This record gives sequence, structure tokens and C-alpha cells, in this order.
Amino acid sequence: MPDTATADTVMKDGPGRKRIALTYDDAPRGDGAIFSGPARTQALLNAWDAADTGPVAIFVTTQGLDRHEGRARTQAYAAAGHLIANHSHSHPWASRTDTDAYIADIDRAETNLDGFANRRNWFRFPFLDEGGRGEAGLALAKRDALRGALKARGLISGYVTVDTYDWHMERLWQQAVRDGRSVDRAALSRIYSDMVVEAANHYDAMSIAVLGRRPAQVLLLHENDLAAAFTVDMVAALRADGWTIIDPDTAFADPIADHLPDTRFSGMGRIAAIARDAGLSGAETFDHWSASEAGIESRMDVAGVFSD
Repeated sequence: MPDTATADTVMKDGPGRKRIALTYDDAPRGDGAIFSGPARTQALLNAWDAADTGPVAIFVTTQGLDRHEGRARTQAYAAAGHLIANHSHSHPWASRTDTDAYIADIDRAETNLDGFANRRNWFRFPFLDEGGRGEAGLALAKRDALRGALKARGLISGYVTVDTYDWHMERLWQQAVRDGRSVDRAALSRIYSDMVVEAANHYDAMSIAVLGRRPAQVLLLHENDLAAAFTVDMVAALRADGWTIIDPDTAFADPIADHLPDTRFSGMGRIAAIARDAGLSGAETFDHWSASEAGIESRMDVAGVFSD
């Protein structure tokens, strides 16, 4: 339940406006079946400009800087006013990696990002794995050690509040193109946009249930061909549904940034973790087609996105 002060605010003023920041993981990615890496970067820059998103956050996996013109592409994002943050060097699972080695990987990425404009002190855990998975005692010790390492380095968690499996939709599209199947791009764009809008509304409802308010939401997407092709449609769909696109600096200034969940459950983002702390459970709370491989495949099958 929300605290009394927050509950009073909700009763007087309502839960607030629907606001969401756009963030993209795993940049700079390599060539896809639809866009080369450099072409994808240019398409994304054009799309963000056309959609008037303002700055978005680019979470960089720095092993990609020396591939596919990755350094120049990351510099192009920064030069256009977008924000550059740390997504590790080698994209490891925290729960499967020695703690000291994981921290060294963070440090390596920090060094590799020296000199980029528009740097931010945000670190996003790959796979949203904050080290809390596995045997309870050891997992909590690792999670807390990693939290301490971020604090000692002046980094904050680049947490997510709205999760999607855009990576799975991307994988299906890439495979269909490689297999020579026909693709209904209009249908694919609609499903991509629906996925984002419906996920945002799912976590919006969860936020009101557990916080009594609407925090600034942080949307997790990836620097992939789906984003390059369909960002303009996706942003238009969010706005048509009443969402305001905000800059990531505003989003990460929300009080939820200081709300570190007690649960070891982190894979769906911070709002879901807070809901778990609050005792919520069950499919009606945590299951949503936007974060389900089977759910995405079903939507795409019904729409006839791919055909032979």
C-alpha cells in the first residue's frame, strides 16, 4: 500500500500524468538482416528526430566499440544529443560471474567510455540480472556487493520499469528474412507498437497499485532493426494513448531511483520487484504478453506477419 502522504496526494490530485523515457540497450549492435550497423544508427537518429523524442539513453556494451564502426556510431548518438551510459563491457550475467570479475567488467566499460560526450553515471545490469539469482544467502551477498560497488564508483542503477521482449520479436523477424519469408511490415509495426503501449499500461497499473502514483517510467528497448524501422509509429502510438515522452534525466530523478527492492526478483524491472516486495503474486500481476515469447509469437501468428 502507498504511504499516507502519497495516498493523500493521489486522492487530491490523482496519480499523475503518464510519462515515459526511451532507453536502448546493447549498442552498438552489429549488422542485421535488414540494416547494417551504420545504417541502423542513421535510421535511429532520423527516427528520433522525426518523432521529436528529445534525448534518449543509449546503454553501451563497450566490446562493440571496435566492431561495425561502433565507436563512430556511439559518437554520432552523443553528437545528436543522446545520452551515453554503461551496459558493461562483455554483457555478463551477474549471477553466473565471479563478483570481482563482474566489477572489473564494469570498470573496463567505464574506461572505454571515457571521452564520449553526454555521459551519464548510469549502469544497467545486462539481462536485468542484479546478482540476486541462485542460492539465497550467496545471491544476496553478491547483489549487495554489486550495489556497493556502484555506489563507490558514483554510479546509479539504470533500472527499468517497463520491460518488453522486443529482442524476441527482433529474432523472429531476422530469421524470417533470412529464410526468405514475406513480411507484412505494417502488421509488424502495429504489433511492435502495441507491445510497447500495452506493456507501458500494464506497468502503469502496477505502479498505481503498489506506489499509489505514476512514477516516471523507463522503457527498455534495444538498438535493433525493429527500433530503426518502427520508432516513429511506436512513439505516435504512445502519444495517442496519452503518454508523454520525457528525457531520461527526468526519469532517473524520480524518487523510485532510491527505492532499492528487498526481493532478489529483478528480471522484470523495478516496478515488478517493488510489487513482489509488497506481496503481490499471480499471473494477473506478473504475466503479460509483451514479456512472453509465446505471447509475442501468438500475436504475430494471428496477424499473419510472416508468410511463405
